[in-house]
Amino acid sequence: MDVIVRIAQFLLSLSILIVMHELGHFTLARVFKVRVEKFYLFFDAGFSLFKKKIGDTVYGIGWLPLGGYVKISGMIDESMDREQMKKPPQPYEFRSKRAWQRLLIMLGGVIVNFLLALLIYILVFFRWGESYVPANRLVYGYMFDSTFVDMGLRNGDKILALDGVEVEKWRSIHHDIVVNETEVIKVERGGKLIDIHVPDDMTSRLLKAEFPIYPRLPFEIIGVREDGGARKAGIEVGDQIIAINGEPVYFFDQFKEKLSGAYNTEFDVIAVRGSDTMQMVIKTDEAALFGIENKRLYDYFEPVVVKYTFLQSIPAGINRGVDITKSYLKQLKMLFKPKTKAYEELGGFIKIGSIFSPTWDWQSFWNMTAFLSIILAIMNILPIPALDGGHVLFLLFEIITGKKPGDKFLEYAQIVGMVLLLSLLLYANLNDIIGLFNK
Repeated sequence: MDVIVRIAQFLLSLSILIVMHELGHFTLARVFKVRVEKFYLFFDAGFSLFKKKIGDTVYGIGWLPLGGYVKISGMIDESMDREQMKKPPQPYEFRSKRAWQRLLIMLGGVIVNFLLALLIYILVFFRWGESYVPANRLVYGYMFDSTFVDMGLRNGDKILALDGVEVEKWRSIHHDIVVNETEVIKVERGGKLIDIHVPDDMTSRLLKAEFPIYPRLPFEIIGVREDGGARKAGIEVGDQIIAINGEPVYFFDQFKEKLSGAYNTEFDVIAVRGSDTMQMVIKTDEAALFGIENKRLYDYFEPVVVKYTFLQSIPAGINRGVDITKSYLKQLKMLFKPKTKAYEELGGFIKIGSIFSPTWDWQSFWNMTAFLSIILAIMNILPIPALDGGHVLFLLFEIITGKKPGDKFLEYAQIVGMVLLLSLLLYANLNDIIGLFNK
């Protein structure tokens, strides 16, 4: 069911973004009286799931969900319509319009995607506000995966600053270390301040880490699975396990560490219920679990809840969109730094789909849609033939030099761009498949 929900969210989000992107091209084409022959959601290779002609335009839905397109008269695009280009230019064709008009038509999709992201963020802030636990409230510090431990961090460390900048939101720590290439992490350990230096070769490992950092939580049981070893041993909701095999357990990460890799294994456990202390033997299952659930973050730490009026949500939404854009540009830049091995983390549809929530959460859905809209805008503006950015590059050349690239050159450039894009698409999705087998 989780997979179905994720796929449904991904397809809905993708459909919204494709339609809005193509609507940007379509609208500006019509503004400049350019005929649009087709407006398609998804590609219609061979056949369409639906199509209807209204005026000069055929509106349709294709069967191949790799994107969408508008076919603009008199333009060299992915349709590679050579016959049309052999005919004399018509007043309603793209090639008959001024360079600045053609430039705006090609920028239409990117502009709409970016504005759409800002609008979504504004409405999300207005509808749901913002809720987070400030870093300074996490009095027990953090628990870390092996990547952070290898850098010198220890469970219970409180991260205070990254390169001298105070940490306000704990969820941004991992992102900021990677994207901003943090060199020094200032932590508090046992009342002392310590500087942890991030090695140059850690970026590739940090990129691969899925859950490298989480607030450290005390260990108190709020859920007991009926068929788990804990239930069979007599554990109840509200109990506290304070020792395993004679060693104290105060925090949930200590408990997880004790059970790690211990499949179908019996443990001597001391638990507390009210004023009573109990000794028992609990056996793990085939997943090395007792079948219990610990209290969550918000059970221990009160979040800050910020509500916005509509006017307040406007600058908040714009700032969020600009910050996400800056962050993604930095991440894109990392692809061209071989030492980071960021190219190994390039993902396709599986990775994108997995980012969506396993349960249908509209706030999460719209945040993800806004994020993907920014990604779509940035990727489309890259100066690669077959993308909007490739057309923009050639049009800027024409505006600056006064010379229009020949149709043959544009045709060959389109073919090269399409081959490059298909290769990247294949590589990204192959990475996804390899990742599934490596889990």
